[in-house]
Amino acid sequence: MLDATRHPPRLPAAPGVGYKSQHFSKLRADLGPVKWLEVHAENYMGDGGRPHAQLRALRDDFAISVHGVGLSIGGEGALNADHLARLKTLVDWLQPASFSEHLAWSTHGAEFLDDLLPLPYTNATLTRVAEHIDQVQNTLGRQMLLENPSSYLAFAESTWSETDFLSELVRRTGCGLLLDVNNVFISATNLGYTATGYLDAYPTDAVGEIHVGGHDEDQDDDGALLLIDSHGRAVADPVWTLLDYALHLTGPTPLLVEWDNDVPDWPSLRDEAWRAEQALAALADR
Repeated sequence: MLDATRHPPRLPAAPGVGYKSQHFSKLRADLGPVKWLEVHAENYMGDGGRPHAQLRALRDDFAISVHGVGLSIGGEGALNADHLARLKTLVDWLQPASFSEHLAWSTHGAEFLDDLLPLPYTNATLTRVAEHIDQVQNTLGRQMLLENPSSYLAFAESTWSETDFLSELVRRTGCGLLLDVNNVFISATNLGYTATGYLDAYPTDAVGEIHVGGHDEDQDDDGALLLIDSHGRAVADPVWTLLDYALHLTGPTPLLVEWDNDVPDWPSLRDEAWRAEQALAALADR
């Protein structure tokens, strides 16, 4: 277990956005309320070039959060040593304010699956995920944040609730949590529980970062509403409402707007950041 006082996340309790290279010039000229940026680790694990040059320039003006999508924290096998080493190289030179990953798996043997897949919440899974988190934190020499998943099914063999599972991971490893409010809304809708009830049970004292993003609507085989975590549109009004509830529980927290697919022009994304600023300002006014 890593001492959580070593390199804890230090993002400002302000709006951030997921950085996209097409926004580089306009972002720097008209940043609006944006105080920090998130980048996906796997996009910067090469040897340099334009992506690294832009990132070096941005870190002079913004706090940077590195968000991993490929470690497969929940995978049954060992973490990929090469992937973890390249992640350490990135973190060592960038010195980001925060690093986060997903409570999910994406590997099977030597195969990498381009998705973030769910886990059964069992004692065996808990032990394996905790060991992987310890390995990541000790390798990087810093606390990591773990993101709650978007769920489309529940496992019959689960013996822990998701919130209790996350609480126990925090207790065992000293990790922090990334609360994705859009994922909470999606999972609650798909699995038939209340999103506010989930948040009431969530270990909010461990939250170091909050995400909101867009989702798509579909139907399952029985014609019931099915929400898909697409990150391809503006944040839905019910998610903004749920964010207000979450902020009431967490207090002022770094707040990221995710928009990874069908990325809009900078003014559209900046407007979403202004909406996030309004949510934080409303909390301060209470």
